[in-house]
Amino acid sequence: MALFGLFSKDKKESLDKGLEKSKQSFFEKMGKAIAGKSTVDEEVLDELEQVLVTSDVGVDTMVKIIDRIEARVARDKYLNTSELDRILREEIAELLTEVDHSYTTTQASDFNIPENHQPHVVLVVGVNGVGKTTTIGKLAHQFKKQGKDVILGAADTFRAAAVDQLKLWGERVGVPVVSHGMNTDPASVAYDAVKQGVEQKADLVIVDTAGRLHNKVNLMNELSKIKRVIQKFVPEAPHEVLLVLDGSTGQNAFIQAREFTKATEVTALAITKLDGSAKGGVVIGISDQFKIPVKYIGVGEKMEDLQVFNKMEFVDSLFGKN
Repeated sequence: MALFGLFSKDKKESLDKGLEKSKQSFFEKMGKAIAGKSTVDEEVLDELEQVLVTSDVGVDTMVKIIDRIEARVARDKYLNTSELDRILREEIAELLTEVDHSYTTTQASDFNIPENHQPHVVLVVGVNGVGKTTTIGKLAHQFKKQGKDVILGAADTFRAAAVDQLKLWGERVGVPVVSHGMNTDPASVAYDAVKQGVEQKADLVIVDTAGRLHNKVNLMNELSKIKRVIQKFVPEAPHEVLLVLDGSTGQNAFIQAREFTKATEVTALAITKLDGSAKGGVVIGISDQFKIPVKYIGVGEKMEDLQVFNKMEFVDSLFGKN
């Protein structure tokens, strides 16, 4: 049974399937770690450290989890290894809860936009190849399905085919795409996209931006310029800066998160491609270490496989029946 009853059956099955490789890998490693052991002792905890690190939760987050379990062992005096998965489930869920305690966006299963401004402007950042443009297309689909008017801005003007790819998504989903073509000024595209959003009273404007990290100064300058020009129409914009990370890259996703959070103020994360690897633990580690809420996760290729992240459903799928 799911810990939260917010997901539809189809979404929960998609999440379960998308995290299957991560779950199987984790429990296979944990089974070896506790083989022949009846109680959670120092040796089991040492083995568990390795299990968590190799599951891509990251060293810092691993230390937090181990410290919490050690405290429970000290308090309860005697814990069976058979209880370890339940304890891990509880502690990881608590860790994720601590990260997003100040996150005001809904954590339910539906895609929602705050109603206190119009349009809601989102800048999307992320390196090439993480699924940034695809994520934007899927977001547009999900919000349009909710009855929202969506406009896309093709401001990743320096990457080959990025503009054309977003146009294709616009045609597929049935939403307008503001584009000036390749090698044009990204800020000018963002300006026109937000201007159109204001004039047409759109609910949501999503602007795709360049994902170049080889020169952080240029990236910072470009994003700063985009922010300045769109604030001419919507003074408080952008309302959200969404960083897209490829979950299948494991620790490399941590590096990208670190670099982008240095270059700009990231307010939310989308972690993609979790179905293609056993690296689901990266969601836990990145969320904990950067104190930025995970808003969306990608657990498959279908439109509906981009889901609003629900921490309790995620933990439930990761630690479900084996």
